[in-house]
Amino acid sequence: MARTNEWFFRKGTLSSAGWESVVDAPRPGWGHTGLRVGELPATGELRVDAGPVERMILPLSGEVTLEWEGPRGSGRISLEGRQSVFDGPADVAYLGVGTRAILTGTGRVAVTEAEADQELPVAVLRKADVPVELRGAGTSSRQVHNFGVPGALEAQRLIACEVITPSGNWSSYPAHKHDESLDGTESRLEEIYYFEADVDRGGPTPSDVDPFGMFSTYSSPAGEIDTAALVRTGDIALVPFGYHGPAAAAPGYDLYYLNVMAGPEPERAWRITDDPAHAWLRQLWERQAPDPRLPFGPRESSDR
Repeated sequence: MARTNEWFFRKGTLSSAGWESVVDAPRPGWGHTGLRVGELPATGELRVDAGPVERMILPLSGEVTLEWEGPRGSGRISLEGRQSVFDGPADVAYLGVGTRAILTGTGRVAVTEAEADQELPVAVLRKADVPVELRGAGTSSRQVHNFGVPGALEAQRLIACEVITPSGNWSSYPAHKHDESLDGTESRLEEIYYFEADVDRGGPTPSDVDPFGMFSTYSSPAGEIDTAALVRTGDIALVPFGYHGPAAAAPGYDLYYLNVMAGPEPERAWRITDDPAHAWLRQLWERQAPDPRLPFGPRESSDR
């Protein structure tokens, strides 16, 4: 039997070397993806060392400047961020294998990682060019920022995106998996979920609140897993295998998550298999309208 929430980590429980959270390959049962999340110090810096990984660096809030050095030279990149993860896309930088960086600026930053051995060039995707997708319909409506998928930023194995789920909606739904190599049908990919939650964008702004959502995983033939958790800002769920979803935004609270995926297969592709018991739910979207609250973009100055 799988231990409940064995692969779920509260904010700060994975802290290391000045980072709020670090997920890396040495974790038992984990071998392909990584994530670093941190608050940029007002008078200091965060560092990422060179190694056999490729990275995408993303401001969660505020602005980020990175000084990088690697096999293809060195340089300085300024990334324009946003007020929060609920305020549209941000600039993203790609750093290839063997590249180190020093990060400075304001706000919070995420560094997504995947094992790699190809030295691809440093690249930047500006926020205005990030593909924004409205996925699902009705109460399954969500907004996806596809900055790190094939066709957006070039990478060897790393796949990354952001998802915003308005209050009361479900995303990562129907529950699905990607833990088998099935030619043209399913890819083997680990996945990281990093969460943030906030008061419903259209709602009141009470002073004493505790925004949250819910997230679950369950077993597949590839392995036993059981996650059933309330998720709040800074929490992380790992999905080494198994069906995962839904990620549900509680009424009154919007939910955000950053997804990081990679696996052992040579092809960089995201192919999934729905839980057969729930795959039919996609048919409902054909006769439902997208949630009119979407898309979320930068807030007006009068907004909170």
